[in-house]
Amino acid sequence: MINKMKNKFMSLLAISTILALQSCGSDDDPVLESEQELITSVSIVLTPNGGGDSPVLLFTDLDGEIGSLPPEVSGATLSKGATYTAEIVLLNTIESPVVDITAEVKNEGDEHLFCYTPTGLDLDITITDNDVNALDLGILTTWEVGAATGSGTVKVVLKHQPDVKDGTCVPGDTDIEIDFPVTIE
Repeated sequence: MINKMKNKFMSLLAISTILALQSCGSDDDPVLESEQELITSVSIVLTPNGGGDSPVLLFTDLDGEIGSLPPEVSGATLSKGATYTAEIVLLNTIESPVVDITAEVKNEGDEHLFCYTPTGLDLDITITDNDVNALDLGILTTWEVGAATGSGTVKVVLKHQPDVKDGTCVPGDTDIEIDFPVTIE
C-alpha cells in the first residue's frame, strides 16, 4: 500500500513538473551541473504496457550545489514479466518558471546520448528514439522485465558528445550519472 501511494505521489510530482515548463550544456563534472544549464531534477516515468500504476525513478538536488544539501534518489518497484515504456525528464527547478532541459537535449540530440546499465536485475532496456543521424538518443526507452525477482540498480548516464558521437557511451563528457535503486517483484 505504501509503495502504491509513493508511486502515485512520484508520478503526480513528475507530471505536474512536466506541465510547468521549457530548455544543456556540458561539463567534465559527472554531477548534475553544466556550464549553460543546471539540472536539479531527473525523473523516469515508467508506463506499464498492460496498464496500471506508473512507477517513477526520481533524483532531486533542490539547491543544485555540490556539497550543500544532499541530493535525494528514489527508486521503484517493477513487476516481473512486465514491459514498460519509459521517458526521462530533466529539469532546472531553481529557475522560475521551471526550465525543461530535456527539450534542449532533444534539440541537440546529435551531441547527446543517454546510456542505461542495469546491474543485478533481470532487465533489458532498449533505446527507442534517435537523433537526426539515426543514432540512439535515449530520452525514450522500453524496459522489459524478466521473470527473476530481486534488487539492483539502473545506472543512467547522459553523455555530451559534440563532434564525437558514435552511438556508444565511450566518447564525450558526462553531464549526469545516477544509480537508481530498482526492485523486481
